Amino acid sequence: MPCLVIAMIKVKPEMRIIFYAAVGLFLIFLVLPLMVLLMKSLESGQGFTFSTYLDALSNKDILTAIGNSFKVSAVTALITTVLAFVMAYSINATRIHPTFKGVLKTGILLPMLLPTITYGFAIMYSFGNQGLFSKLFGSPLFNMYGFNGLLIGYVIYTLPPAFLVIHNSFQYIDKKFIIVSKLMGDSTLRSFMNTIIRPLWGTLGGAFVLSFILSFTDFGIPASIGGTYTVVATLLYQVMLGAIPDFNQGAVIAVLMLLPAVLGISLLHYLEKLNFHYDKVTDTELMRNRWRDTLLGSLSFLILSGMVATFAIMFIAPFLKQYPFNNTFTLEHIIDTFSSNDLTGVYKNSLYVSVLTAILGTIVAYGAALINGRTAVKGKSVMDGIAMVTNTVPGMVLGLSYLLLFNGTSFKGTFAILIFCNLIHFFTTPYLMAKHSLSKMNPGWETTGELLGDSWFKTVRRVIIPNSATTILEMAGYYFINSMVTISGIIFLITAETSLVSSEIQQLQHFAKFNEIFVLSLLIFGTNLIVKLLLGFWQKRASLHMF
Repeated sequence: MPCLVIAMIKVKPEMRIIFYAAVGLFLIFLVLPLMVLLMKSLESGQGFTFSTYLDALSNKDILTAIGNSFKVSAVTALITTVLAFVMAYSINATRIHPTFKGVLKTGILLPMLLPTITYGFAIMYSFGNQGLFSKLFGSPLFNMYGFNGLLIGYVIYTLPPAFLVIHNSFQYIDKKFIIVSKLMGDSTLRSFMNTIIRPLWGTLGGAFVLSFILSFTDFGIPASIGGTYTVVATLLYQVMLGAIPDFNQGAVIAVLMLLPAVLGISLLHYLEKLNFHYDKVTDTELMRNRWRDTLLGSLSFLILSGMVATFAIMFIAPFLKQYPFNNTFTLEHIIDTFSSNDLTGVYKNSLYVSVLTAILGTIVAYGAALINGRTAVKGKSVMDGIAMVTNTVPGMVLGLSYLLLFNGTSFKGTFAILIFCNLIHFFTTPYLMAKHSLSKMNPGWETTGELLGDSWFKTVRRVIIPNSATTILEMAGYYFINSMVTISGIIFLITAETSLVSSEIQQLQHFAKFNEIFVLSLLIFGTNLIVKLLLGFWQKRASLHMF
């Protein structure tokens, strides 16, 4: 019925304009750059040839980096999926106190407000030879550089998104079947497998794939704590920004980075077949189980505490004279940072890029979703394909493709190239947010508006947008926060004039200015937290005016 109503709405010229504008934008800033990247990877002295890939796959350094990336990403994905499931299960399928559930749900998302490069420095100051936990236990617990440090950083990085995936699916599990299973005499294990694991099997696989892809393609964590354990992301950075950049080999490595993501997306399509839906989900109160609630609550508390404790040093070191040698309280590092024109300048740059990305990105994503979900424009499903591609391309690969395409043009080294890179890189999630929101609205609103003599634009402005205001704010927040913390997407595109906070943190690493690093990290964290709280407040107000 909704599709029939949409089909009855005459396609207006303005609908086609929005559609063609969106398609044109992605042709220029997604398809064309990737084509240039692919052509560069096939380029050699003898013309275009696949020998470049054969050379790369026979290169010991590249094979080692790929092997290391697969190993640490697979272990990370396994651990993250288990921990994320424990957290989601505790919140959705236990009777632990609601306040504690709220703390878990909020606390698990806090790492998303920080750039991943900060994770490495926090781990260094927590588990290094002079680290906080090393001091507490009398000696380092393990060698933090290389595999161990990457594993901890990747788990912290991928735990929030994996949790969100599983937590969302828990909303659609009918808990009455858990009670029915118990009444029928099923064992605890059998009941658990049939009523929880089986409905979530596809979601758990999806969380594993998501965690693997995020770990495989991240640059921030290995840049700060990878040590001599080379992974694909750091190898690509070394090849491209070394003494003699090798654009051909860099393009080959970038294309190879795409393969796990493509395979992962294909696996996600297969895993969707394992999902099933109930005809109706009832809001059932679970029976009390003291042992279950105590165990799950304790495990969740330990997971959250371990994650938060790793970042505790970030809130301590900047306020000490010289941690860990002189622990006298001081505001000197804070004052020095804010009095430095260079550091305040990069912060202003980050705000500028993030705000414009949030505004333009939300407009593009919402417009694309509006055309796909609320019109009968021919070919509109191409938007779903675009969202699939942007979700697959790692930030470093997109950034490198921009460097190759726009090298030598006036577009290179501008804020505009950073904004468009972020807009494309983070498009998928805001687009899907808008699409799901628009699909749930009354499909007859546009028809009613047309019968009343209103133009399509007027109906969208007066009816559709106000009823999706909360989603629009959420989209803008997603774009803003991710633009503030990203480093992978912009690492090849920044210049001295367009340096952002996340890239400045990496530069400060070379001068061992860790106090400045933590102050800037706190600045990003505080900014994102304030934006998150403000948007949450506006979302509550906007929801009161929805139909």
